[in-house]
Amino acid sequence: MDIKSASERSANMAAIRSKNTKPEIIVRKALTAAGCRYRLNRSDIPGKPDIAMIGRRIAIFVHGCFWHAHEGCPRASVPSAHHAFWVEKLARNKARDAAVLDKLLESGWRVFRVWECALRTKAERDAVGRKIRA
Repeated sequence: MDIKSASERSANMAAIRSKNTKPEIIVRKALTAAGCRYRLNRSDIPGKPDIAMIGRRIAIFVHGCFWHAHEGCPRASVPSAHHAFWVEKLARNKARDAAVLDKLLESGWRVFRVWECALRTKAERDAVGRKIRA
């Protein structure tokens, strides 16, 4: 049983962003500081990457640890409420991520997956921009 009413839960879920999340903004700032030019959420690229460098054929996905079931990360724990639903939902997310990765690699794209938990310190954030720029 949910502790929130259906309308409260709906409002809560509607507030969860899919674009311009804090981790995405952090990565974009790091890329800009590293001198990279990029485009956002290109729907013409398989999987609609969060960030794309078209000329270099680089696709960057900034993954939230919970929503993409980051293995070994404490932020990726499955909620105990509606446990079966969440296990199935997160498994579908992982399967979709794997299919998108395969499609991009087959098309000649380099793919970077940046995890939310890897952006905690300034050194980690700066390293993301340098690694992708290289």
